[in-house]
This record gives sequence, structure tokens and C-alpha cells, in this order.
Amino acid sequence: MSKFSISERFACKVLGQHRSTQRKQPYGRSDEEALTTDIIGLAARYGHCGYHRITAMLRSEGWKVNARRIERIWRREGLKVLQKQPKKDRLWLNDGSCLRLRPAHPNHVWSYDFVEGRTHNGRKFRRLNSTDVIDVLSAPFILRGVPGHVRSDNGPEFIAKVVREWIAAVGAKTAFIEPGSPWENGYCESFNSKLRDELLNGEIFHSLAEAKVIIEAWRRHYNTERPHSSLCYKLPDTNN
Repeated sequence: MSKFSISERFACKVLGQHRSTQRKQPYGRSDEEALTTDIIGLAARYGHCGYHRITAMLRSEGWKVNARRIERIWRREGLKVLQKQPKKDRLWLNDGSCLRLRPAHPNHVWSYDFVEGRTHNGRKFRRLNSTDVIDVLSAPFILRGVPGHVRSDNGPEFIAKVVREWIAAVGAKTAFIEPGSPWENGYCESFNSKLRDELLNGEIFHSLAEAKVIIEAWRRHYNTERPHSSLCYKLPDTNN
């Protein structure tokens, strides 16, 4: 209207906009600023979460909001999820081994793996032997029962004779993936990726003791506070 010296009526007609929109005063929501602050805070803390998971987190904190409102604020503030690696096509072996060992019921197939980390000076804190593997497996076996199969890669700590004999002695069977075929252990690979993206790649550990505390805190958060998209953004160990 100012640039072309035209009337409000003509400008609204050209734009296909009702004239009442020029007279209505916008009223922002009283909680907009507080909600925006919380969204930015969660996005800064959990850089690999999109607005859907942020919405679930906000709801768990008591906010009564829908994903569309969060998306609007998310885009307005220019928030983005950190860059992820491109997905790879799933490959299957000709003998159908991946399909054959797909879990069919609770305690059918368990998968396990170990992730390597480093302290600030480059020192690795992944020191495992066969006794460590047995110690790690013993607790969940006692707590949840012995599974039918235990799936792992072919690392030396997994294929050690004492480990294989112990697994057989408690009534389970080993299921080693084919060398160079991490997709056969997809659940572990997916979790390992989240562990690195959300924790290991963003933390500087000055000692093994510090690493243990921070990793344990993240584990508790992952299992009790972090909404999971595979569970429709519910928490994994609650009914929320």
C-alpha cells in the first residue's frame, strides 16, 4: 500500500486476503516465551533429537502442547537436528540367517556388543577379556532368565572358548554374525550409533572414573527419561 499508493481494499483483493485480517491485532500466547526457552534448552542438551521427541519430552515435563506448535517454534528459532550419516541398504545372506534368528518371543535372541571410548589424552578405556564378558552376561541372565540365543560379532572376547563353554553350560546358544556383516546385529549397531552421537562424541573424559559416572547417567536417562520413536515416543521402562 505504501509502495504503490493503493487502497487497503485493492491490496487485499490482489492478495486474496480478507480485509478483517488488517484490523485484527495479534495476541501472543502468555506461555510462548517460556515454552520457547524450554525447547531451545532441550534442543541444546539433546542435539540429535527432532521436534517430535522434544514434544514428548515437554509433555513428560507437564507441558500440554502438540507437535505442530513445537514445529512452528522449532522452525522459527532455526533449530536443526545434527547431521547424521546416510542410511545404508539392508543386506541379507543367501541362507537367510538374519531372518531365521529374528526374535520371535521374549528371551528368544539377545544381542550384545562392546563400544570403545577414549579419554582426553587418547587413551582407550575398553579393556576386556573372557572373564569380563561372563561377568557382564551373568547379571541379566540371573535377572531376566537365560535367552535361547546370544548374538554377537566375532571379536576375540566373544569367541573365546571359555565364553562359548559358559554360554552353553547355562543353556543358551551362541549366534555369531558373519565377519564384516554388522547389519546382522542391527539392534546393537543402532544403539551403538545413538550412544556415540548422543554421548561419546560430545563428551571429554579425563579419567575412567569420570567416564563411568557420565555413561551411567546417560544409560539411566536413555532407559527412563528419553522418549523412543520406536515406542511412539513413550519411555521404555514405564507406562507413561
